[in-house]
Formats: sequence, structure tokens, C-alpha cells
Amino acid sequence: MSTPHVLLGLLAAGNRHGYELKRAHDERLPRARPLAFGQVYSTLGRLQRDGLVAPAGQEREGGPERTAYALTADGRAALERWLAEVEPPMPYVASTLFAKVVVALLVDDADRARAYLVAQRQAHTERLRELTAVKTAPSASLDDIVAADFAIAHLDADLRWLRTTLDRVADWHREVHS
Repeated sequence: MSTPHVLLGLLAAGNRHGYELKRAHDERLPRARPLAFGQVYSTLGRLQRDGLVAPAGQEREGGPERTAYALTADGRAALERWLAEVEPPMPYVASTLFAKVVVALLVDDADRARAYLVAQRQAHTERLRELTAVKTAPSASLDDIVAADFAIAHLDADLRWLRTTLDRVADWHREVHS
């Protein structure tokens, strides 16, 4: 995820201070890793340095003074360029799950890799249940539903890979050790 671009997108709706940006991020991207306040403010600092946002006034609502930020014309142009870019499919397999199975085959026998795959399948299945409960809850927002659908689709793909790989573990182990 591109945190700077997400913050630019949130500022496109109007001026906000860091606390509002963090809250809006966490609400609009409910299944993403929540942003830390330090990350919001350090990102705003870089965006300001690069001329993509500018201070738009100070607020004090019963607490410390907060600087609101506004999107600049350059910031809007950067956001538009980012939104127009198609994300290329990942060219490499960069997954801890995949790496663990390969390493298990290198250092142990096929049974160890198989046991890991079974345990991982169980964890994925449990997470699918959790996400299904989130998306079918009466209080689920459309943000929750769309984010859960995204995660469910990825978990489903992982589960298909886990099933296929379980069927291939013995042959793969022989190939790795030949």
C-alpha cells in the first residue's frame, strides 16, 4: 500500500489534520493494518517537503494545537497519476508461506512439510470463518464487506495452493533431495 497516496486521497475530500487522517484511513480501509500516528505525521512531513500538501491552519479542540493540511495542485496531480497507473501483477513469489514450505522440504522430510501445510490450511480456514462473520454481521459497513471480500479471495487462492501442494509434497521432496 502506498501510504502517501492514500493520505493524498483522503485530503482530496478536504483539509484534515493528522488525527482525522488516521481515523479516516482506519475507517475506509478497515482490514488494512492501522496507521500509527507517527507514520501519519512523518508521511505528512515528507508530503509537505515535496510540495504535495500544505498547512491549512491550526485547530485547537480541547487538546493540543493541530495543523490541518490541504492538498496542493502538485499533490492532486501526483494523486491522479497514481490512480491512473495499473498495478502490475507481482513478478516474483514473495510469500513467507511459500518460503516455509520450501525450507521445510530442504531441512526436513515430506511429513514435516505436510504437517506445516495442514496446520496452515487450518489457520487459513479459521481466518475465512472470521472474515465471513465480519462481512455477514448486521453492523457490517460496505467498507467492511468489500475489505473482507478482498481478503477472502486471497485466502481462497492460498487454500487452493495449499491443497494442490499437499498432493505434490512427496514428489517435490524427492525432487529437492535428488
